[in-house]
Order: sequence, then C-alpha cells, then structure tokens
Amino acid sequence: MKRGRNTMKPFVQLTGTDGNVFAIIGRVSGTLKSNNLKDQADEFIEKAFASGRYEEVIQLVSNYCEVG
Repeated sequence: MKRGRNTMKPFVQLTGTDGNVFAIIGRVSGTLKSNNLKDQADEFIEKAFASGRYEEVIQLVSNYCEVG
C-alpha cells in the first residue's frame, strides 16, 4: 500500500480494463478486499453502482486507491 493524503491506500493498476466500468469496479473491489479492506470494498461497490456516469466511478476510485 502507498500513503495517500491522510490514509494508506492500496495501489490498483487499471491498465487493461479497456474502459469497462464493470472490470474497473471488480479490480478495485478485489484490490481493497485483498488488502483486508472489505468494508471499504463494499462501500465502493455500493457507491459505484449508484453513480450515474463512468467519470464518477473513475473519480470514486481515487478516493479508495492509488491509481496506476
């Protein structure tokens, strides 16, 4: 994990998701879960599916992970 603004955030690589929002949600939630952040993963999934736009999901990712 890397240090984010005020917290530790796991690193997630989004290359290869080809703009597929479902692949992004899966990769981010899997990264969170593999870093023992299941509650954050569940929260991310809920917010991601409630968002109305792809761009909102991308912005949401950076709240939970360092993106590469």
